[in-house]
Amino acid sequence: MLPTFSLPPRFLGGCASDPGTATFCIAGIPFDLGVTNRSGAREGPQAVRRASRMLADGANPAGWSDPAQMSIADLGDFSLALGDIPRSLEMIEQQAAGIGHLLAVGGDHTITLALLRALVKRTGPVGLVHFDAHIDTWPDNFGQKLAHGSPFFHALREGLVDPRRMIQIGIRSPMPREVYDWTVGQGVTIVTAEQVHAQGPQWVAEAIGRVVGEGLTYLSFDIDAIDPGQAPGTGTPEVGGLFTWQVMAILRRLAGLRFVGMDVVEVAPAYDVSEITALAAASILWQYLTLRPLDKL
Repeated sequence: MLPTFSLPPRFLGGCASDPGTATFCIAGIPFDLGVTNRSGAREGPQAVRRASRMLADGANPAGWSDPAQMSIADLGDFSLALGDIPRSLEMIEQQAAGIGHLLAVGGDHTITLALLRALVKRTGPVGLVHFDAHIDTWPDNFGQKLAHGSPFFHALREGLVDPRRMIQIGIRSPMPREVYDWTVGQGVTIVTAEQVHAQGPQWVAEAIGRVVGEGLTYLSFDIDAIDPGQAPGTGTPEVGGLFTWQVMAILRRLAGLRFVGMDVVEVAPAYDVSEITALAAASILWQYLTLRPLDKL
């Protein structure tokens, strides 16, 4: 086996399975036209792939499953329409539509709307586990209707997500009171970062299980859910966030949920330090694969 630094710059250094037969597919979506603070998440997919090579030399001790030995295809990056948000979302939806179980690497959080549109055509409305510092249900982002602060406003309005089966974890940013009230009024459960710190990973995992239940569920992880002291490479950092050990402990406790797809977004390597943000994102993907998500929809 090659040393990790010599592995190809694909997810886990390999993932050369046939996309037509692979159980899981990885795709980068280098889109960051929807950011409202610092740009640069378009570079996230390649940074996460490079960092993921650190995870290719053994199994996860929590269950002894080894993602590097799974049937995974790295599809490269999706095509986008330069400078055009609506058209880019259409293209993302079209490219995601034919993929069975997709793990997407952003890119900013706007992409999740297109991914959910594609998924729900096959599954019907899904539950949602959403890690983030931000509520992402703003109806408007400085005059732009489609941006990284609004994917779940549209997802809820379009019926892509069952609000009674949607839970947000790590929320702590400033927000308009009316946006918070609208979100909770839809039936969404919000767990703040302070609650995570006070109650612990087991409590959070149990809350997630109660909310999403046994139905099909999507996982969307904005890397700024993690405190910027441990994940500085992101465009809209917020202090007081989750620690990486808490994130991994929560995810490990979600085995058995019926996950049918996921994304990790908002990694902006220009602001990273020693690849720690990219490694955190890669580790979230790696941990997700060891949860044994559904391989058939």
